[in-house]
Amino acid sequence: MSTPIDGTGASPASAADRGFFGHPRGLSTLFFTEMWERFSYYGMRALLTLYMTKTLAEGGLAFDEKYASVIYATYVSAVWYLPLIGGWLADKILGARRAVLIGGIVIACGHYSMAINSMPTFYGGLILIACGTGLLKPNISAMVGQLYKQGDERRDAGFSIFYTGINLGAFFSPIVTGFLAQHRLFKAVIAWLGLNPNNSWHWGFAAAGVGMTLGLIQYVVGRNRLSGVGKKPDKQQTKQDDSKSDTDFVTWGLGIVGGVTGAAVGYYYGDAGFLSALFPGVVFFWMGYLIGTARLLAGNELKRVLVIFILFVFSIVFWMTFEQAGSSLTLFADRLTRTTIFGWQYPSTWFQSVQPAFVWMLAPVFAVIWQSMGQRQPSSPAKFALGLLFAGIAFAIICFASTLTGAGRVSPLWLIVVYLFQTFGELCLSPVGLSTVTKLAPARMVGLMMGVWFCRSRLAAISPEGPLNCFKGARQVCSHAHLRSSPRLLC
Repeated sequence: MSTPIDGTGASPASAADRGFFGHPRGLSTLFFTEMWERFSYYGMRALLTLYMTKTLAEGGLAFDEKYASVIYATYVSAVWYLPLIGGWLADKILGARRAVLIGGIVIACGHYSMAINSMPTFYGGLILIACGTGLLKPNISAMVGQLYKQGDERRDAGFSIFYTGINLGAFFSPIVTGFLAQHRLFKAVIAWLGLNPNNSWHWGFAAAGVGMTLGLIQYVVGRNRLSGVGKKPDKQQTKQDDSKSDTDFVTWGLGIVGGVTGAAVGYYYGDAGFLSALFPGVVFFWMGYLIGTARLLAGNELKRVLVIFILFVFSIVFWMTFEQAGSSLTLFADRLTRTTIFGWQYPSTWFQSVQPAFVWMLAPVFAVIWQSMGQRQPSSPAKFALGLLFAGIAFAIICFASTLTGAGRVSPLWLIVVYLFQTFGELCLSPVGLSTVTKLAPARMVGLMMGVWFCRSRLAAISPEGPLNCFKGARQVCSHAHLRSSPRLLC
């Protein structure tokens, strides 16, 4: 017999369920599912651009860098804006639990498609992975929130633990998939087996698919731990909601106007034609739809949605600074930081693993801190403020370090400390943000609001460079002329 669910989607029995480190047992199922999904995503992110730009003799597609950048940017954009659609589908039709299962299957199929060396399977795989992520990503986070009753003090701590799974996958995936795709030892092994070593890229793509398959297996096996969480929406309630919003011409009209406006702006200012119009068109459509839906809310529901949007804006500011790890901080690591230890030189790209390592080491610590503080823990807005403070400290440190580069490359400890403070900020803001959205969003639209929340990563990535400007003064004392151009994020 299924457990009834309250207005937040949480099971009333969740407070007594402490089977996973003091948290509901269902958290373990969602933890490992998300871990393997992130293993899949970060494996793709590590290989995709390299695979597209390598020559045919090296097993790549021999795309020029500009075209490869367009493909990569479009793929990553889709990964972050399709959760808007996936969350809406779960709220209205599928339910979060089924959406996660379908999304995981579609992701795995996408990776296996890319394991086949052909152009149609390459493009088809990208589409499948993006669509599957759109279904899985917002709804698995929504289900984590539904494990806890409204007012359960373990919620923020639970999301910190869940966040550890995200970064475990992010840490190990580039190492595993990169070894299979690029390492000479593995190429020698498949050559010994009589296979073409230039096809090693496709072994890396397949490994990401295997990871997602493992995640799906444990998700199905552990489904009973989820109790009534993530079930299909009640048809009668959905019809009542539809009569208020979905059939409201103003709601859909605002969405259409927003979509057309966004597409026109993207097409006019972008340099990739239709692809430039796609992202802003989809996002502004759903923003218009949300505004139309929000105008029909009343009382506490409207106030809660407005709070989510306020926190959403502040989260964009944080991620604008955080995403510099993929651009300006990467260049700082490659060009201005010493990359030798005891005479051995290591790749500058290894700095990308520092942050995920800090997260999965420190996330349980933050979870214990929030849970031990109980009702004395800071409010969600206060935690957001702490996150922004730590982000500011991180960039103050890197600005000071950049003034030391006139004498040559600086110690890697500077970057490590920067990543440490960014991790402090991330753990104050990101898992708490996930928790807050599930806590404040009306139960009938929590998936859609979670999709909005994940869209902030893409909006931050295309925002003005912001913190990058802190390097302008340092460039005057820096003898490295190759830092004079302003690096931007690829997507």
